[in-house]
Amino acid sequence: MTISESVQPEVPADAAASAASAIESVPVHHAPPRAAHFPPIADLAFLSDGEVAALIAPTGNVEWLCLPSFDSPSVFGTLLDRGAGRFRVGPSGMTVPAGRRYVLASMVAETTWMTSSGLLMVRDALTLGPWRAETRMRGQRRPPGDTQAEHVLLRTIKCVHGAVEVIVDCEPMFDYGRVSARWSYEGTGYHSATARADDGSLTLGLTTSLRLGIEGGRATARARLRESERAFVALTWGGGVAPETVDEAFATVDATSGRWRQWVGSGRFPDHPWRAHLHRSALTLKALTYSPTGAVAAAPTTSLPRVPGGDRN
Repeated sequence: MTISESVQPEVPADAAASAASAIESVPVHHAPPRAAHFPPIADLAFLSDGEVAALIAPTGNVEWLCLPSFDSPSVFGTLLDRGAGRFRVGPSGMTVPAGRRYVLASMVAETTWMTSSGLLMVRDALTLGPWRAETRMRGQRRPPGDTQAEHVLLRTIKCVHGAVEVIVDCEPMFDYGRVSARWSYEGTGYHSATARADDGSLTLGLTTSLRLGIEGGRATARARLRESERAFVALTWGGGVAPETVDEAFATVDATSGRWRQWVGSGRFPDHPWRAHLHRSALTLKALTYSPTGAVAAAPTTSLPRVPGGDRN
């Protein structure tokens, strides 16, 4: 005797007929299709260079990035719609990381994945460099500081152990997902490409040490990295210059984290168990400050529409 048979109660014939009739009279409601997965806002890493902000999901995807300033329309907007532009760097076939952190006292995010074949580490930064502007910049109101946004989202990749297949998937969608990108190769190789909006309002550059392929509005790359092998991907805009070598890319990320630490080191913080949290709060406020004017954005999603079709957007 099966378990289901042993616990099945005996139902009178008239009761069964009545129940069947009642069931038939109840309208059938089909379950709604499962919504696409949106990560909680608390799981997103926050990057900034004092002019723009990026939110990075645990999957390695850029969920939100508006260019060329905090309040511009989005280029990557999967925070709103899973089809509104994406830029993922990570292992193939895996989206859940083994660990995530900010590099000590900086706005550089580090994500690690442990796959069945190896360990992969990706560091993401909106890079900062020394002040290089030789002519006055439009919109600059504050006295120029020692650092300057380089207009580069730099993503470095390192296989720490074993071997890992890495994928790069960059599909920008301009104007809050309403305008697709048109990609074209730059130079004679497969390491650099340019994406333009149809109206010519914004041009993006994508440079990588991997080999790029172009599929419609997407630029993709796939490679198998072995232990100690490294790579990088750089998204540029507004005159930003991508690194030329892997060594230069890793050095640039290290320099950016060092500049954030230098800023934190100039502050006065109590010797307290919560000192690291105070550092993070100060870094967040600094990262929300639009450096040319000193204005503080309410949130990294400051350009998110307040009300669909509203007057205050």
